[in-house]
Amino acid sequence: MSRKAADVRKAIESNWNEYLSKYANLFSSNYVEGSSPPSVFVGSYGYPKVLVGPLVPPVHGDTQVMDMPESWIGKSLEDIVNYRLSLIRGIQPIKVSMPQGRYIESLQDLAMSTHSTDSELEFVKNTRAYSFVDSENAPFGPVGEIKTAKFSNSSSDRSIQKMFYDKDILSQDAVLELYNRGIEISKIQKCFSIGMFGKNRKLVPTRWSITATDDMISKSLLEEIITFTEIDIYCLFTFEHLGNLYAIILFPSRWMFEMQEAWYDQDGNIGFGSDFEGMNGLSHYPETAGAHFASRLAVAEYLLANKIQAGVMVLREIRPEYTVPVGVWQVREGVRMALKQKPVLVYTFEEGLDLACKGLSIDKKEWLARSRLQKARKQKSIKDYF
Repeated sequence: MSRKAADVRKAIESNWNEYLSKYANLFSSNYVEGSSPPSVFVGSYGYPKVLVGPLVPPVHGDTQVMDMPESWIGKSLEDIVNYRLSLIRGIQPIKVSMPQGRYIESLQDLAMSTHSTDSELEFVKNTRAYSFVDSENAPFGPVGEIKTAKFSNSSSDRSIQKMFYDKDILSQDAVLELYNRGIEISKIQKCFSIGMFGKNRKLVPTRWSITATDDMISKSLLEEIITFTEIDIYCLFTFEHLGNLYAIILFPSRWMFEMQEAWYDQDGNIGFGSDFEGMNGLSHYPETAGAHFASRLAVAEYLLANKIQAGVMVLREIRPEYTVPVGVWQVREGVRMALKQKPVLVYTFEEGLDLACKGLSIDKKEWLARSRLQKARKQKSIKDYF
């Protein structure tokens, strides 16, 4: 990890600890009962033996909003943090290659439940505050090792249940089938994570399952998109939420895609991540991590819905007011919302980029200095010679 990245992470953890200290009555007990949204979480630390368990708030009723990112657009950062602080995470160490036994079965039932599920957790000792956060997962509240766990019976989503009991379907096909049936991506990710799909089933850490699901779905959509006619106009879409500013430029081209993000560290210096892919896809794991796949999915949904093919540049400026990362979902939903806005039509890519940068605090030359798309865009294709 670079010194700059370490400074940013230190600032994030400091901000999260401020939230923890702000809520002095943060839950601490060796027992909790309440309604899980429903939600399960699979950690990555210690892989291939990881910490697995449910997320349960100490309240009963409809708690689905606490773990449904699709419903968080328009919510404030503090609203979302409050939801997450309310979720107590129960954990038990489980080998990823052996997702068996009554405990895992209960979590799988929980993951495919259609409603909030009453739950009771007894912990080995009192729960403790969890101070680490990252950019992929939505944060959560206190953590405790589970001694016993009980969950009430609940109705299961029939589409998910069908994929769960089909032992022959590939996990990728199960994910795509559920997506095409309109199941929320966050729901699919949880089921994938808790080892419910495929022939050789295993647990997948939640942060990995989020990226894998966005990647699988967007790749599938792109197989059809590359058969569409290229767009013949230049469009700029913008949107802002939770201290994140998005600018998306669509331009006439065969499929090419670049996602760039920039942020300020504690000293006011600019940090950057930038990833580009053409028709052959990515050749490396992206600098922007899950944000690349999340934004690519949102863009692919738009192109498919409009039956067009295009070149796309996504710029994400992370402002200092985004004090605590709440998960990569906000990239997917932010780009989705941007593409629902009325676009500004421009005459050239350069005009679109100039206009986009007027709404950003980071200068255009900074974005272009790290852009591979700009170079690829200027390369001639074979059709230019006919």
